[in-house]
Amino acid sequence: MEKFIKIGNVKIKKTAALAPMASVADTAYRLICKKFKAALVYSEMVSVKGIYYGSKNSNALLNILEEERPMAIQLFGEDPKFFALALEKVLEKKPDLIDLNMGCPVNKVVKNGAGSKLMQNVELAEKIAGVVVKNSNVPVTVKLRKGWDEKGINVCEFAKRMENCGVSAITVHGRTREEMFSKKADWEIISKVKENVSIPVIANGDIKTVLDCVKVYEKTNADLIMIGRGSFGRPWIFKQIDEFLSFGEILKEPNILEITNVMLEHIKKIFEMEREEIAVKKSRAQAMRYFYGFKNAAKIRRMCCEFNSFEDVLKLREYLLNSVKN
Repeated sequence: MEKFIKIGNVKIKKTAALAPMASVADTAYRLICKKFKAALVYSEMVSVKGIYYGSKNSNALLNILEEERPMAIQLFGEDPKFFALALEKVLEKKPDLIDLNMGCPVNKVVKNGAGSKLMQNVELAEKIAGVVVKNSNVPVTVKLRKGWDEKGINVCEFAKRMENCGVSAITVHGRTREEMFSKKADWEIISKVKENVSIPVIANGDIKTVLDCVKVYEKTNADLIMIGRGSFGRPWIFKQIDEFLSFGEILKEPNILEITNVMLEHIKKIFEMEREEIAVKKSRAQAMRYFYGFKNAAKIRRMCCEFNSFEDVLKLREYLLNSVKN
């Protein structure tokens, strides 16, 4: 049976969302995941200072296609003033949600006081959330981690204070900033956050299969789950989850022909949407992800790394299909 949740006034199917991932979840990736029934997608994280100062790269990340909806634009920064100043341009794009990144662990973000560094400065985080909620005409959400490190696990208190600021939903990645992406994600902490707030909670971390999805829903009582790295080279994971939760059916893994066709469609979108030199770089990384663990994986990776045009992508597809015949 199909189920839905609401974040503010936005209706979302209770299956799986695509996580905001810098340099990965671009428009082409989001469209592929939406085709495979991702319930909600997010922009790559966008700097509020970049938006305010007119950065072409930052403003390009704000674009939304109708096929992507519902879609959230994720913002990051450390100064409430710039969130307020950037918001007008953001809202012109008519996002369904605005998400505040308070969980990114990478050094170039946290060294400036943004991302998960905000979890060490709750008062500043409250000011940021408050100014965005006050000036936004769409629901505002926040993405968090467990805390900065094992000695500073504060996500339950932090989430409650975000709720008090008027935030409409909380996403929790079950690791500390110090853990980055190592160790097993802590799903138990997500259930504690769920018990501590009355707004929807989205669970994130180590969700790679339909079974993982079911386990997380059961263990955390989350309102929605979010998949990041578990979708790399496997955008059909969203359809598998949708079919299982809606109808109880487990879809088979795609065969080599089907995988190759999805990869080709994905890479074609990249070349349609980007300048060729950028498309070449993006396609190398994205194509490789579809073929981890394959026979002749080393040769496939080498062919991907040698992409210089879309014609090279077609050559890879021909090689893969011929290898199956042989």
